[in-house]
Amino acid sequence: MLPEFTWLYLIGTASFTVSGYLIGAQKRFDVLGVVILALLTAIGGGMIRDVLVNQVPRVFVDHGPFWTIFLTLLVAWVIKLHQRNRGMLRKLFIVADSIGLVAFSIAGAQVAMSMDLNLFGVCVLAFVTAVGGGLVRDMMVNDVPFILHEDFYGTVAIVVAVLFYFAQQLGLTAAVWVWGLFIVGLLLRLVAHWRDLSLPKVDANAAD
Repeated sequence: MLPEFTWLYLIGTASFTVSGYLIGAQKRFDVLGVVILALLTAIGGGMIRDVLVNQVPRVFVDHGPFWTIFLTLLVAWVIKLHQRNRGMLRKLFIVADSIGLVAFSIAGAQVAMSMDLNLFGVCVLAFVTAVGGGLVRDMMVNDVPFILHEDFYGTVAIVVAVLFYFAQQLGLTAAVWVWGLFIVGLLLRLVAHWRDLSLPKVDANAAD
């Protein structure tokens, strides 16, 4: 894996760890519960992806994700992140979750491209990598998964995957293009959230 993808993978891991930590603290879980929730949020999507493509999950062979999760949790605990202003924590959760979403979208797309998958395969692996951990997190705490009520959540993962696929096809493989796509995807997600943008609804009562 190239350096830019390794950094994106670790950034996404740390970001999803923070989002899992904040949800666990909000639900008043004990220390073990918070650790489990943060861990599954950070590695869930990647593990589902690797199982789909018949690979050993990266977290089982690479120490990087484990240490990233451990250090992120340690810093969050030391600075007592969970005790900060509730409004600030809500904003931090959205930003951290958005960073993880976009970073893992690109990481999943890169794995698919390295396996010479077509556009559909790239989109599927990017989507699963990006939303899998959050889906597991929300289901564990009995919340409606973000993907079901945040229209520009899963959509961002697909858009990022499509852009990544065509950029690679055009030979735009330099690190600057990868980081540029990351910034574009992150801005798209944050703007969509703060402006409450959504896809058109399917109105079952339109004919009444």
